[in-house]
Amino acid sequence: MILANTVDEIKTEIFRKSIHFLIAIVPSLAIISTTGTLVLLVLGVILYSYAETLRLSGVVVPFISQVTFMAARKRDQGRFVLGPVTLGIGAMLALLLYPAPASSIAIYALAFGDGLASLIGKVFGKIRPLILMGKSIEGSLACFFAVFLITYRISKSISLSFFTAIAATLIEIFPLKDFDNIIMPIGVGFIVWFLQP
Repeated sequence: MILANTVDEIKTEIFRKSIHFLIAIVPSLAIISTTGTLVLLVLGVILYSYAETLRLSGVVVPFISQVTFMAARKRDQGRFVLGPVTLGIGAMLALLLYPAPASSIAIYALAFGDGLASLIGKVFGKIRPLILMGKSIEGSLACFFAVFLITYRISKSISLSFFTAIAATLIEIFPLKDFDNIIMPIGVGFIVWFLQP
């Protein structure tokens, strides 16, 4: 029974993070039109929030209700699933607060740093020292290396990549629940904006 629950949790996490990774398309859309991308994100947040409110009232919204049900964790059952809202807001804030490439790195850190930390931590995480507040070393390392590689690919700066990856990993460690989707891009974007040459 415990193994079945763990397998179900891992399947849910894989599905959730597949959706989470989709936010990585935002920097490419922003190259075409930042304003258009912001409008799409706002409309997405509003549409999702409306559909989620209907779902909690017992109204099934085709596709959105099924996706939300499949992606919901145990802590989300019977509640408004906040993750997609904070994900959209986090990407919007990165675009509004920082110029490229800081905004792009911030959104990629949100998509892949935070996403891989959670996925690797759930599937492979064994070492969970108290200092990581329930998070695993494996997940934190996944976050660090994902953000380091993304930042280096964009900036070609080892020092910027290192400090950005450290900042992302420290933010990811805190038990912020769904609000890490907002704090991660704001924090990472600030570090890149502040430190980039």
